[in-house]
Amino acid sequence: MQTQVMFYLLKDELTDEAENDTRSALYHACLQASYFYRQKQRVYIYAKDQQHAEQIDEMLWAFDSDSFVPHNLVGEGPKQGAAVEIGFQAPQGRRQVLINLTSTVPNFANQFQFIVDFVPSDETLKQQARERFKTCRQWGFQVDNQAVTVPEKASD
Repeated sequence: MQTQVMFYLLKDELTDEAENDTRSALYHACLQASYFYRQKQRVYIYAKDQQHAEQIDEMLWAFDSDSFVPHNLVGEGPKQGAAVEIGFQAPQGRRQVLINLTSTVPNFANQFQFIVDFVPSDETLKQQARERFKTCRQWGFQVDNQAVTVPEKASD
């Protein structure tokens, strides 16, 4: 089965593009993790380092009060890990979905059926995303892109 990759184009909403891109990518990574969890898919969120992984962990706890997403940092939680696992090294178990929040395509990316990545609005970060896009194509992945959409909250 060919790995599919979706690059989501982030909108620039604030004046500080780099800071906005980081927050926006984290928020949309949480949305994607929530979506795939509800599709009964096991997700690995790949962070750049321990601090970044902990930041994602904290955001997943707080990002949607109406729907909990079971998650843990690598090495914590149940033996097989929660439905969503967050780490900054290669995952130990099999998972279907990779959410990449680093500046490169990890060398273990081909073990996933679906990869989520983000294209920031900051020019330097956008160029890194272009390089990841090219790498995914070179590796034979089916690559596509689309603008992010924020789901509407159901009104009470």
